[in-house]
Amino acid sequence: MQHIIDRFISYIIIDTQSDPNSETTPSTKKQWNLANKLVDELKSIGMKEVTIDDNAYIMATLPSNVEHEVPTIGFIAHFDTSPDYSGTNVNPQIIENYNGKDILLNAEQQIVLSPDYFENLLLYKGQTLITTDGTTLLGADDKAGICEIISAMEHLIKHPEIKHGNIRVGFTPDEEIGRGAHKFDVKKFGADWAYTMDGSQIGELEYENFNAAGAVVKVKGEIVHPGYAKGKMINSMYIAQEFINSLPRFETPEHTEGYEGFFHLSSIKGEVEETVLQYIIRDHNKDHFEARKEVMQKLADELNSQYEREVIEISIKDQYYNMKEMVEPVMHIVDIAEDAMKQLGIKPLIKAIRGGTDGSQLSYMGLPCPNIFAGGHNFHGRYEYVPVESMVKATEVICKIAELTAKKYHKV
Repeated sequence: MQHIIDRFISYIIIDTQSDPNSETTPSTKKQWNLANKLVDELKSIGMKEVTIDDNAYIMATLPSNVEHEVPTIGFIAHFDTSPDYSGTNVNPQIIENYNGKDILLNAEQQIVLSPDYFENLLLYKGQTLITTDGTTLLGADDKAGICEIISAMEHLIKHPEIKHGNIRVGFTPDEEIGRGAHKFDVKKFGADWAYTMDGSQIGELEYENFNAAGAVVKVKGEIVHPGYAKGKMINSMYIAQEFINSLPRFETPEHTEGYEGFFHLSSIKGEVEETVLQYIIRDHNKDHFEARKEVMQKLADELNSQYEREVIEISIKDQYYNMKEMVEPVMHIVDIAEDAMKQLGIKPLIKAIRGGTDGSQLSYMGLPCPNIFAGGHNFHGRYEYVPVESMVKATEVICKIAELTAKKYHKV
């Protein structure tokens, strides 16, 4: 267990925050620091065909140790962290034998991680937790996944008695800004299917995710001197307020769960002359997803008609789709993962992702790719934590999937 702790910490102390405003891949130069370290580590543990391309996409192979043909499977994780919260100077705290009570993350700022608010903490009473110091995110999303994949490959290399087919691993930049799969070479990767290790709670196994789009709403006004503004000034911020208030108030992230979709206003930048609203649109149901986009466009059209001029310009772009459509025809890949968890005494939690992973895009690129737990909780903020025992179990699940796949395709 200490080996996994040390490996994980060696990753999270390297800042890999991505930047949605950058046009490069990776979007930040600092992502190369971890990427190059991972390449060296993959080589050092004995992985073969270790490559890194000009965009920092890493691939490597663990060759088959059986004589019969087995489909090539893959395991994928991303090394960037969210642009929404600082990943600089991560200072992890290790809480051994967690007692089920409040955890003081930062005494100076009185920042507390409490089970009264984050009930899932109580699932891990008696376990070892790795937390932040309250001033940064942790980076378990998705450095826990990378740690688990490399640890699993190392274990399989050291234990050749565990039989498996060819295994490919892939690590990507910029997943947190929706670009992780954009330059992923599926043909080069060469796997029949793969799993992203990018879920949260132990046991999570997901092959459904949101359909996703982003919307930019530009509201145009007219600026004149406020003392002489009657009948002339058009304040874009008031029109933006009309737009915001006309969308369903309770179809927002803070009021939805499960399969319920939402409109999420993620950013406002406004002045009298122009206000820009940034939205994300999410729904598991494709028809409902299309309807949400139509609602936003219709609202813009109505306001333009009301003001008898184009006061609103809206741009809506699809980001990714529900992988369910691509995975259902090959459900045996989910069954193998489910069986692996059960054999390890883990209760599978099969549910829909209220988000997306690289796997959602990769599934539509020809690489069916369900998502498996990596163990972390409260991603993208100061309250992020990961139980070490969950990382150990995720490592075991990877090894078991490899073993079960080889057995499944062994014809006697």
